[in-house]
Amino acid sequence: MNKQEELIARCKQGDPSAYTDLYNEHAGAVYNSIIRLVGHTAEAEDILQESFVAAFQRIASFAPTVGFRAWVKRIAINKSIDWIRKQKLSFVELDTHFVAVPEETSIDESAFQFTMDAIATAIELLPDNYRTIFNLYAVENIPQAEIAKMLGLENTVVRTQYHRAKQKLLMILAKGG
Repeated sequence: MNKQEELIARCKQGDPSAYTDLYNEHAGAVYNSIIRLVGHTAEAEDILQESFVAAFQRIASFAPTVGFRAWVKRIAINKSIDWIRKQKLSFVELDTHFVAVPEETSIDESAFQFTMDAIATAIELLPDNYRTIFNLYAVENIPQAEIAKMLGLENTVVRTQYHRAKQKLLMILAKGG
C-alpha cells in the first residue's frame, strides 16, 4: 500500500491527521485549478474549502481507479462552475448573428515564444467567459462536449468561445500583455 492509499484508508476510518495530510498534499494544485476558473482569491479559497469538505464527506465512495487529486479537482471544478453560474456569467456573445469560426487562425501561432508567466498573465486578462472555457479545455483537458454539458451550453458555443479565447490570448501576447 502506497502513502496515498494509506492516507485514504485512514481517512475512511476517520483519522483527522490523514485528512490534514491529504489536504496539504493536494490543496495547492486544486486551488490553482479553481483560481484559473473563478479569478477571485476569496472565492477560490472558499471553493477550495468546500471542495475538500465535500470530498472528505464522500471519501467512503472514493474509487481508487482514479487518483485522489483528480477526484477532488473534479469536485472543485464542478463547484467553480456552480459559482460561475451564480454570477450569471454570460457565455453567449451579444452578436445576433452567428459567424462561422474558421478552422485556421488568422495569427501565425508559430511566430510566438513566451514564458509560462507571460501566458498565465495573458490568460488572466481574458474576459471571464473566455478564460473559463479556455482553462477548462486547454488547461484541465475537459472535452468540449463535456464543458458544454457542464455549463448548459451548445457545443458550437463552447467551440466558438474557445476559438475566440485563443485568438484574444494570441493578440494579448502579441501586444506584450
